Amino acid sequence: MDSAEPRQAESPSLSKGLKNRHMNLIAIGGVIGAGLFVGSGVVISSTGPAAIVSFSIAGLITLLLMRMLAEMAVARPVVGSFYVYARQALGQRAGFATGWMYWYFFVIVVAIEAIAGGRIIQLWFPDIPLWILSLGLMIILSATNMVSARSFGEFEYWFSSIKVVAIVVFLCLGILWITGVWPDSTPGFGNLFDHGGFTPLGWGAVMAAVVPCVAFYTGAEIVTIAAAEAEDPERSVKRAMRSIVARIVTFYVGSIFVVVCIQRWDAESVGISPYAAVLDVMGIPAVSVIMNGIVLTAVLSCLNSALYTTSRMLFALTRNGDAPKFFTKLSKGGVPRRAILLGTTVGYISVICVYLWGEVVFTFLVNSYGAVALFVYLVIAISQVVLRKRLDREDPAALKLKMWLFPWLSYATIALMLSVIAAMAILPSTQSQFLMSGLTLIVILLGYEMRRRYGKRPESDQAHPTRADAAGDAQANEEDAEQPGKMETDLTRTLH
Repeated sequence: MDSAEPRQAESPSLSKGLKNRHMNLIAIGGVIGAGLFVGSGVVISSTGPAAIVSFSIAGLITLLLMRMLAEMAVARPVVGSFYVYARQALGQRAGFATGWMYWYFFVIVVAIEAIAGGRIIQLWFPDIPLWILSLGLMIILSATNMVSARSFGEFEYWFSSIKVVAIVVFLCLGILWITGVWPDSTPGFGNLFDHGGFTPLGWGAVMAAVVPCVAFYTGAEIVTIAAAEAEDPERSVKRAMRSIVARIVTFYVGSIFVVVCIQRWDAESVGISPYAAVLDVMGIPAVSVIMNGIVLTAVLSCLNSALYTTSRMLFALTRNGDAPKFFTKLSKGGVPRRAILLGTTVGYISVICVYLWGEVVFTFLVNSYGAVALFVYLVIAISQVVLRKRLDREDPAALKLKMWLFPWLSYATIALMLSVIAAMAILPSTQSQFLMSGLTLIVILLGYEMRRRYGKRPESDQAHPTRADAAGDAQANEEDAEQPGKMETDLTRTLH
């Protein structure tokens, strides 16, 4: 173990309540959100059947990033995951920005998913105001998160199980239709080419769609945050990350393939709800009820994960002085309840603002976090390159799960992420999200300057990913604080 561990032992420790089965389903649930069931229809409508390619490229990018993150998480499972790795690799400024960007991203997810879930329930209970339904969902899931990590894990296990079963059934039904086994079916792949061709809107539209597709995959990294509370973090992360290929190909690309094979891509129903459109073609009864139930499950899963993620990231930020120590306190069950309540409170305020000012606030929330996850992913990729080189020198035995074809594939992943972010800045459909997310980043960086100038210097740091002694860690932390340009220096050295 690292020599810095005794210093960590003095701080409150999260419980170890997550089993391997929880971790596997947390990884799956993080990827499968309401975006797959509803948002994918927007991508299909804007690209045509070639949406399969858009999702494949985005899946490849996500796969590479998760492999890079898994390498770090297996070598050094820590509270805060990539926030800590960014801090260790690129300095305190990068760590601060990464942690708070990610916290902000999922706080907004809490609000958005609560509103989305309330709207679905309102279809069944139209007389109940939306804000009451949304607040009710947050209260219920906040309560489950505040009990214990295992309570969160159990809820996410069953939510994710329902989503997985729904997609597997959908894929099986689709295969029966495409192969002609389903009664009155139209077998074959005619819809891939008969309505304007495979790329009716051009390859430019296909590449532009990669930007929102990458956002749909956001959430796979939650399993590395949960690793700090797993009974067997090394084994859990390895198994979860190694199965991500099958999840991406089967659940996303496979289901999109089924949609565009069975229903023509330009059908109005595809843009609204692609899965419901396919089930309707197949003559499945009560399609709207079935899909609303599945989408509600996906929304609750995302809300549950978002509440968990915000609390654990905030807890990690407190351990390095990047957030008030007030949020460090744990319950007897090892749960950071104060951190959960903060994330929930911001969600409550957002829901109330949406109630008072309507779509204006909702649009602002969506735009202000649109590119934040992409910024975090870019930092993850750069951090992996820095830490991998450091581990190769100082502790190669810790590398039990390695990034493929290092360093060239890591460099390629960084280039891909830069391309996606650049595309988001240029494309008219995503430019507002890029600008608002950039403003969010600027505010966070200003917060770091305030913390650096007026805040207390943290007494300790997270364990360094080497066998360096505690004194060396302290010296490194002091040097980081005194050298604001250290992040840029490390980055320049890494890329050259």
